[in-house]
Amino acid sequence: MRTCRRALTVLALTLPLAAMGAVPVVDDNSGSAGSSYPPSGYGTAGAYAGGGATAQPSAQGQLFMQLQQMQDEISRLRGIVEVQQNDIQQMKQEALDRYKDLDSRIGAGGAAAPAANNSSSDGAVNAGGNSVAPAAGGASQAPQTSSEPGDPAKEKLYYDAAFDLIKAKDFDKASQAFAAFLRKYPNSQYAGNAQYWLGEVNLAKGDLQGAGQAFAKVSQLYPKHAKVPDSLYKLADVERRLGHTDKVKGILQQVVAQYPGTSAAQLAQRDLQRL
Repeated sequence: MRTCRRALTVLALTLPLAAMGAVPVVDDNSGSAGSSYPPSGYGTAGAYAGGGATAQPSAQGQLFMQLQQMQDEISRLRGIVEVQQNDIQQMKQEALDRYKDLDSRIGAGGAAAPAANNSSSDGAVNAGGNSVAPAAGGASQAPQTSSEPGDPAKEKLYYDAAFDLIKAKDFDKASQAFAAFLRKYPNSQYAGNAQYWLGEVNLAKGDLQGAGQAFAKVSQLYPKHAKVPDSLYKLADVERRLGHTDKVKGILQQVVAQYPGTSAAQLAQRDLQRL
């Protein structure tokens, strides 16, 4: 009886151990579809970062690329704007300098009376900077015909009206008025001054070609006029602005040599030292 109980006890203890030994062991790394880890689809971004051939950029990646392109374009446009601002500032400064210079010349009494003739005008230059010999009789180079007979009083009224347009800073109308005056009264005692101021007005407008032609004609048509030294000096300034540096030095040297003691000669000497 005691032996039977002992046998039953041993049997009861060994059955659970046998059952546990019969349970199959599952390998987690077997790669079976039902137990794979990590889940399907995980790591797509990593595959894209690793250069997978079939991976597509994410929405965040596309947005980053677009922002980068916009920043590059903004930087390029800022550079263009800065260059344009510098150019505009330089143009404004040059225009301001021309206006100040014009104001100072107006204040010197440009319209008070016709300038006296110079005693000499040998070697006047044309717009190209080449020497031209003055004709005998000085102002006889000016056109000998006009549209109406000379009337000093009427000429002065016409001339003063044109000069008032300069004072009013209406340079377009002033240019037209002086050009019309010279067509109507080419032999007037005011013609030399009108020719000079036509150059000043065109220079103030920024019309360098027109200014150069007007200044050159002062020495060509009125070679003994007192405005010749100033007109030649201004012609040198126009040639410098046009980039014709090879002509500037010759004109300045001519002013110094032929018109010593004038303010134009002093300015020309200063500019020669800076070249």
